[in-house]
Amino acid sequence: MNVNAKTLSTASSWKLGQIFTSICSDLYGAMGAFSRQKFFQELFRGCLLPTAQQGLEQVWQLLLICLLSRLLWMSGLPSFLKHLGTVAGGFYSLYLFFELHMIWVVLLSLLCYLFLFLCRHSTIRGTFLSITVLIYLLLGELHMMDTTNWHKMRGSQMVVAMKAISLAFDLDRGVVTSVPSPVEFMGYIYFVGTVIFGPWISFNSYKEALEGRRLSFSWFCKVSVSWVKSQICLVISNCVAPYLFPYFIPVYGDKLLRSKKRRKIRWLLAYENTTSFHFSNFFVGYFSETTATLAGAGFTEEKENLKWDLTVSRPLSVEFPRSMVEVVTSWNLPMSRFLHTYVFKSALKFGTFSAVMVTYTACAFLHGLSFHLGAVLMSLGFITYIEHVLRKRLADVFNACVLSKRCQPNCSHRHKQELWVYVVNFTFGALAVVHLTYLGSVFNSSVDYMEQEEDDATHHTIQKWSELSWTSHWLTFGCWVLYRLLL
Repeated sequence: MNVNAKTLSTASSWKLGQIFTSICSDLYGAMGAFSRQKFFQELFRGCLLPTAQQGLEQVWQLLLICLLSRLLWMSGLPSFLKHLGTVAGGFYSLYLFFELHMIWVVLLSLLCYLFLFLCRHSTIRGTFLSITVLIYLLLGELHMMDTTNWHKMRGSQMVVAMKAISLAFDLDRGVVTSVPSPVEFMGYIYFVGTVIFGPWISFNSYKEALEGRRLSFSWFCKVSVSWVKSQICLVISNCVAPYLFPYFIPVYGDKLLRSKKRRKIRWLLAYENTTSFHFSNFFVGYFSETTATLAGAGFTEEKENLKWDLTVSRPLSVEFPRSMVEVVTSWNLPMSRFLHTYVFKSALKFGTFSAVMVTYTACAFLHGLSFHLGAVLMSLGFITYIEHVLRKRLADVFNACVLSKRCQPNCSHRHKQELWVYVVNFTFGALAVVHLTYLGSVFNSSVDYMEQEEDDATHHTIQKWSELSWTSHWLTFGCWVLYRLLL
């Protein structure tokens, strides 16, 4: 899962978060002073419009470069020039967002290609390159530059790392037949549609996109719909979740805070914060769909039927989940596919539980040395594994469709649509919402969080979970006990 815990999202959209936090800073005070009509008017003028305007001002150049890259790929130029144009667009985009700090992303890509070239006759390049990349990321965070600026680039660094690692494994497995030329490799790494906000795409997908499919109405619709969805998620994250929620449920009122319902208020506050965090991730997911599709990637081809169907996140499956397994998959589909293909399958020889924990550990290292991210991801590893084995055991005992993932219509289970089956699945779905609220409570706004010291982050995480009585961890332990009893 890309528990991006503002991972890819905040690292790539740090500049956006800095602006939007300042835009909305005075709205809490307005809640008590304004009438409902006046409040909504002020919310619209003071947050919704500035958020959309500032967002467009920050990314319009990136969108333009993506469109130019798309037109370049449609031209009859040789592939060599198309790769060079892609590299130039990616370099300029990196400079727009990170200025001269982009050199650290460039160094990572050069290191990766040097490794692939020197080890071109090896059969375990994927494993060794993964270790090399993780060492580089850890050294960068610990020694090469200050943590704040390093975290700004974390999203792009993660995308570059994932692309290089996946290419190395594809070379080992024969999916890619030979080491790409330097210009091919750099074109793939710096593809402007993915280098800033993601998502991860495979090298073969990049080469297919390089062929330059013609413009079509379906392509335009996909770009437009993804862009609109990204803006809706951005508005919800920055304006709706932090302000409308406490406006209708006055969780900040003195009466409620002094009442005996303080524990319930803490859960409401955690849910409010989690919702804002979720939609910041959905914004980046939909926006990455926009940039990748606009630049010409993100399609599937069946015979002569071309579908622009790139999907990064499934918000409904996260907000109304069947299970935590569904959540971690739907959070970021391309990254989930990367982790399953290149990490989980490689570690499966050590056993399922070990493979799960190795996958979440690798995900944590890719996201950097952050205690809150590591704590959340490792907790997710235990939660998802225990939920999976428990529901699998329940499905076997009761011969019912209660697995973590939905059964196929032709599954062999006897009980499919009985009321108690729906009750069991609904209970696990509600439990997933509790887990999401609990885990998401540790994430503040991106700017505030990235300016914290690691000791402060550790204390903040422990404090938040202590306030919620370590509920999610206790529930997970209870599920494990139930699973052991059913064996």
